[in-house]
Amino acid sequence: MMNRSPVNRICPTPCIALVILCLCGLTQAAEPPVQSDYGSPAVQVSEEGGSWILRGTKTRVDLDPATLRMTIRAGGRTWSTIASFPGDLVAEASGKTYSLRLADAGGRRVSRYQTGFKTGVRISLGDFRRDGETIGAEIDLLACLEGPQEELVCELVAQEKEARVLECSWPPAMAEDSFDATVVPFMQGMLLPKNWPQKVWLYDTLSYGRGLYMPWWGHHNGPAAMIVMIETPDDAGCHFAHPAGGPTRIQLRWVHTLGRLRYPRRVRLAFFAEGNYVTMAKRYRKHARETGNFVSIQEKIARTPLVSKLIGSPVVHTGILVHIQPESQYYNKDDPSKNHQVVSFDERARQLRQLAAQGFDRVYVHLDGWGFRGYDNLHPDILPPSPDAGGWEGMKRLAQTCDELGYVFAIHDQYRDYYLDAKSYDPNHTVLDREGHRSVHGIWYGGKQTFLCPSLAPGCVRRNYSWLLDHGIKVRGAYLDVFSVVPPDECYNPLHPTTRSDCLQYRGQCLDFIRSTGGVVSSEEPSGWSVPHLDLVHHGPFALAPDPGRGPAMGIPIPLFNLVYHDALLLPWSLGKGEWGIPQEDLGYLHGLANGGMPYLSLSPDDQHKKQVRTMCALHKRVALAEMTRHEFLDGSYRKQRTTFSDGTVVTIDLDADTFDIAPKLTTESQASQ
Repeated sequence: MMNRSPVNRICPTPCIALVILCLCGLTQAAEPPVQSDYGSPAVQVSEEGGSWILRGTKTRVDLDPATLRMTIRAGGRTWSTIASFPGDLVAEASGKTYSLRLADAGGRRVSRYQTGFKTGVRISLGDFRRDGETIGAEIDLLACLEGPQEELVCELVAQEKEARVLECSWPPAMAEDSFDATVVPFMQGMLLPKNWPQKVWLYDTLSYGRGLYMPWWGHHNGPAAMIVMIETPDDAGCHFAHPAGGPTRIQLRWVHTLGRLRYPRRVRLAFFAEGNYVTMAKRYRKHARETGNFVSIQEKIARTPLVSKLIGSPVVHTGILVHIQPESQYYNKDDPSKNHQVVSFDERARQLRQLAAQGFDRVYVHLDGWGFRGYDNLHPDILPPSPDAGGWEGMKRLAQTCDELGYVFAIHDQYRDYYLDAKSYDPNHTVLDREGHRSVHGIWYGGKQTFLCPSLAPGCVRRNYSWLLDHGIKVRGAYLDVFSVVPPDECYNPLHPTTRSDCLQYRGQCLDFIRSTGGVVSSEEPSGWSVPHLDLVHHGPFALAPDPGRGPAMGIPIPLFNLVYHDALLLPWSLGKGEWGIPQEDLGYLHGLANGGMPYLSLSPDDQHKKQVRTMCALHKRVALAEMTRHEFLDGSYRKQRTTFSDGTVVTIDLDADTFDIAPKLTTESQASQ
């Protein structure tokens, strides 16, 4: 038996009697309308024929407590979920892991639930059994309608007693017959028809990785649409499957933090009578604003005026030293000379002066491989600067050259990878998994590495950047690699246990320290949590098969991230055909224009490249601070597209003809200016 306190009700005494009758299994009568805080009739909750019904003025939800299947009627459409399924609850008890089914709970109680701003039902589940064992956990599932739009808010609360809940999936996924296409913020964004002929998979499935730049997804159902927004995203993600020919299934999953579910989990479902992926993105943009995850570029310029120099600027991505250790997967045994290549700081300074002489007077310079042993080596102990390239004084001269040219000088750095030959390496400082193991591999140039506990990263950042500034090197920004693209880490090391939420907080502290020095803050790719901390990311393109490098697009590329965050984050684009993150048949230049992005600029550009860069810079100068308000496909091929910005600028591209149009047109003077 489960010990439950009586349900509290804010209503006249006769309603209390009705609730008592309901809990005893008798018929639940419909409740009289009550005025809500919004001035509209409140949601009515009733039990009819074994199903519990939530009736609002716009939305009706039928919930079957026996199967946990839901049917939602909203905007003239019907949306249905699948039923509870084996494995939707994973728990650990007595040293064993059990794959359970929520609907198989031996104990189940359903009651009305109301907070004053949302109304619905509470399903209390317990007495889970497997192989003669009782699993000591109780699960509360809440389903409520909230707000004037009557959005469906579902919550999960685990009371872990003898057992620990490792994973749970609630609410169930949308049933196949409820939608004809799925929308996922898979990298920049993907529209996936249900019958798409190719197999599609996500690179990763936890929030804030490449699989889910933003913690939401949605579905089309004819002219209607719906969105699933994860409101407690740090320990959440999805199960995703789309075999060749479909159908698609995307199922919400809540995962444990340090071995327990620990805190209430919440997801919000919104329904639109008419809408599409743009509608979904704009609903999520509203959520990002409400929660503080949207910080505009204008606001970022106010707190760091240097950011204004990036508006209408190209990005020069260059390096100093490449050194590949023998343990690295990149080590070249056939041509050892390729394992150590260096260009001096002074040579890079000379090349930047040449670029300025060609009329580029605004440039953001990103420098790789400046540390003692070059790119992706010895982190976090990268100082002093490479002696082969000129050491402290050489790097100081390069930074000074950038200042004289009016260029913003920023450096690449890394505080997740932890190299075993770093001076400060200590196994006690590494991330440990739940079994007490540390991951060790030799993928990157520096050879054997593991992962630094996120709790120690802020101290390393403060040490290194204070040292650089104390030596007179005018670093005007920093790119902290992978922080924004890799889902948060957990650490089970008893010296510094770290949850995923803690990890994001520590990463944010690292990024914010760079800002505190007056610098531009950047990372690898965009993710929803990092937007308040970052000014710039270096990629935000589309998902390709088989990986983000090169190949055809998975599904139909759409600019979901920019529809939400275009005016909150600066994002450059590669210009060539089929470059990193660009579908193999597409010209990156066209996607860059359609997205109102910054261009990458070569140190030795030809005339065509210079023309493209100047055009993109002129457009970026116009729309960088403007919201992307609309994106649309102009025909069934999905190759002709149009984007609209809040200042009235419209960009049309044809990916087959490699043509574009910008209205109002850019003037010759603006194209030539920087």
